[in-house]
Amino acid sequence: RHSSRSPPCTLHMGDYEKNGGSSGVMTILQHILNDAKGMEEEATRAEEDAQKTYEEFVKETNASVEAKNAEITNKEEIKGQDDIAHVAAKEAQKSEEDELKQLSTYKAQWHERCDLLMQHFDERQAAADEEIEALRQAKSILSGAKYESLAAVGCSLRGRR
Repeated sequence: RHSSRSPPCTLHMGDYEKNGGSSGVMTILQHILNDAKGMEEEATRAEEDAQKTYEEFVKETNASVEAKNAEITNKEEIKGQDDIAHVAAKEAQKSEEDELKQLSTYKAQWHERCDLLMQHFDERQAAADEEIEALRQAKSILSGAKYESLAAVGCSLRGRR
């Protein structure tokens, strides 16, 4: 069987000591570390700025959405009121149309009556004149007037028929 563990390293090196000729390498490493630190700080600032920008964008977007929702609600209320007014106007119009039909029928009935009155006006006027004359004669007879003079007038009236 093979063991999954490797044997411990037995190679031993001496203690680490600072090499006097390594100052150039150390300077380069220090520059790299300083540059990395500066880049990290710059990235952190950029991330913070991006986060602030994002938060402002979210606030503005939420405010805009709320304003639009309020506007939609107001417009829906106005539309609802307009719909109610429209229905009321339609009902009023229907009522007015029904009333106009009734008035038109009423007018036609009266017009027919008036036409009949106008059609027979002359006949009715002549009949009324004859009736008035007959009443005068009756009054004269009852008052003691002479019948002969009345008979002559009566004959002339009968001749008009």
